[in-house]
Amino acid sequence: MAKPIRILLQTTIPTTEDDWSIFRFSMLQDYLASLQDEAGNYLFSVVARDVCRQAASPIGDASRTRLRQSDAEGNDPILGSLDQSDFDELWLFALDVGDGLTAKDIAGINAFRRRGGGILTTRDHQDMGCSMCSLIDIGDIHYFNTKNPDPDESRWSRDDPYTTYISWPNYHSGANGDYQKITVVEPVHELLKNPNSPSGVIELFPAHPHEGGIGIPPSNPNARVIALGKSLVTGRAFNLIVAVDHHPDAEGNILGRTVATSSFHHFVDYNWDITKGCPSFVDELPGEGMKNEPRALEDIKTYVRNLALWLAN
Repeated sequence: MAKPIRILLQTTIPTTEDDWSIFRFSMLQDYLASLQDEAGNYLFSVVARDVCRQAASPIGDASRTRLRQSDAEGNDPILGSLDQSDFDELWLFALDVGDGLTAKDIAGINAFRRRGGGILTTRDHQDMGCSMCSLIDIGDIHYFNTKNPDPDESRWSRDDPYTTYISWPNYHSGANGDYQKITVVEPVHELLKNPNSPSGVIELFPAHPHEGGIGIPPSNPNARVIALGKSLVTGRAFNLIVAVDHHPDAEGNILGRTVATSSFHHFVDYNWDITKGCPSFVDELPGEGMKNEPRALEDIKTYVRNLALWLAN
């Protein structure tokens, strides 16, 4: 029997009750952990955690204390040595505004990819997640407001006009709790195939009022945009998913696959089921599209399954 694929679901913020901490990704974690092959063997083993920036409390058993303890410089105990772990994949939910990853964390993640580890990265509007800028390939794919901005200067403007304290990039694909109709870019990437869909592809994704910006670095022929979203405000198309296949780096390492998406809201509980709740600072009115259209939840779950299998190969 093959061993389950080991997935680390990881945020870049410390555990905070009134924030998008990892406990708000419980539906994703439970779904991945429930998936089985035809023989009934579990496909994935999932660990979910927030970043650690403080020394461990002496309370608790020794193994748990060691797991949570950061070093004297505040480096996360797992990320800094991720290449030496038994994880096959990292799903990185970059929720910080610049201080989420230390230099050692970055080095550990890059080393993990050099040894073939697969990585999903996702963030949100403006500068959220900009601590990722030094990650191989990934830092060039994600566009922010003050770091690595979109090379198309016509996109340096607010798309979502309703939440005025959030600046660009902030593409308005719909309300939290609603779904968006995505455009699958030809040729259809295997990540977006859904044999249970009438069209044979994934069509619906959770929506969000202010998604972030991603794109293709001209220097990376292995990256491609595989799906687009569309602003409900301006009608403007924006890149929803970028996929990067295996390719060698300058030293001959075959880098693991990586995928970037424009918003972590595609994966969080609140955007799959608004009854799960959200932090108090979220003030946009939610919708009920995901609740009323079962195909939408099936589509995003199919994408999650496809993603977990593709990143491991």
